[in-house]
Amino acid sequence: MHHRMITAVGLMTLAVAIGACSREATVEPRDQAAAPPHQVDRASELQRQRDQDLAKMDDRIAALERTYQEKRATSATGTVGTTGTTAVRDEFKSDLDDMKKAVNNLRTTTPDNWWDRHHTALKTAMDDVESSVKHFVGTRTPPEPAKNRRVTDASGQPVSTAPFTSSRDKFVADMRARVDAMNKALDNVKATGARKTELDDLHARVNKLGDDIDRLKSASAEDWWDLSKARVNDYIDRVEKSLARLDDNKR
Repeated sequence: MHHRMITAVGLMTLAVAIGACSREATVEPRDQAAAPPHQVDRASELQRQRDQDLAKMDDRIAALERTYQEKRATSATGTVGTTGTTAVRDEFKSDLDDMKKAVNNLRTTTPDNWWDRHHTALKTAMDDVESSVKHFVGTRTPPEPAKNRRVTDASGQPVSTAPFTSSRDKFVADMRARVDAMNKALDNVKATGARKTELDDLHARVNKLGDDIDRLKSASAEDWWDLSKARVNDYIDRVEKSLARLDDNKR
C-alpha cells in the first residue's frame, strides 16, 4: 500500500509538471503572436502621417476656396472689376484647379512613381519660369540641356532607365545650369519702379527653384514623401499669395 501511495503521488507530481510546461508552451507562442512586427508598426505610422499631411492640405484648399468665393461675391455686389482684375481672377482660378490636381496626384504617389512625377513637375516649373525670364529680358537664355533618355511603361507613363542616384545627379546638374543662366540674364537687366518689382519677383522665383534643385543633391529615394509633400505645399503657398493679389489689383 505504501508503495502504491508513493507511485500515485509521483504520477500526480509528474502530471502537474507536464501541465505547467504545457501551459507555458501555450502562453509563450500566444504572446509572441500578439506582438506586431516592428516593420508593421513603422509602416502604419508612416501611412498615418501621410494621411494627416493630406488632410492638412485639404483644409488649406477648402479655406482658399471659401475666401475666393467670398471675394467673388464682394466683387459682384460692388463696382465692376477692371480687365486686369478679371485676368488675375481667371489666373487664380486656373491655379486653384491645378493645385487640386497636384494634391490628388500626391494621393497616388508611391516610392515607385515619385521620382518621375517629382522631376517632371520641377522641369515644368523651370520651363514656366524660364519662359517668363526670356519674355522679360527680351533675349534667349542658353539652349536647354539634353533630356535624360527615357522610355514608357505599358500604360504610357515615363520611366527612367537610370538608377536613382545617376538620374538625380544628371537632373540636378542640368537644372542648376539653367538656374544659373537665368540669374545671369536677370543680373544684366537694369530696372526701376514697377519693372524693378517684376525683376525682383523673377529673381525670387528663379532662386526658389535653385533651392529646390539643391535640395535634391543629397536626397535619397527614401525621402520621396518629404520631397513630394514639400513641393505640393510650396504650390499651395504660391496660390495663397496669388489670392492676395486679387485685393492688390482691386486697390
